[in-house]
Amino acid sequence: MLTGNPKAKTGDIVRITYTGRLDDGTQFDSSEGREPLQITLGTGEVIPGLEAHLLGMEPGTRSTVTIPQEAAYGPRREEAVQTIERANVPPELNLRRGARMQARTATGDVLPITVLDFDDNVVKLDTNHPLAGKDLVFDVELLEIVRAA
Repeated sequence: MLTGNPKAKTGDIVRITYTGRLDDGTQFDSSEGREPLQITLGTGEVIPGLEAHLLGMEPGTRSTVTIPQEAAYGPRREEAVQTIERANVPPELNLRRGARMQARTATGDVLPITVLDFDDNVVKLDTNHPLAGKDLVFDVELLEIVRAA
């Protein structure tokens, strides 16, 4: 850990603890019970709004930040809701409404998928991130700057 009062900057590797919740208080993620999250600032490892909030923080600092959807997972996109032929879904998939899955795009990115509805002929899927269209609130503590840039 660095001495003095260093402030986190782009390129630094930092360790944080956090709790993420929605405006209504519903918790969607937390580092509690796990190792602190280690990230390199400026590399897009976390949502843009959280990364921007961490810049300039000093080790030992705790804060709460509300991140608007535009700086989180973006707005919900109606075009991300698609209906595909049931025959295009692998038969070994046990479909159920609300089930969350992942697929890989041609570029290797992970695409979240939620099953909205299905019948014998078609499956309606939502490829929006489950937190798209939501403002997010994070309680975060910057534990340490592991390595300065």
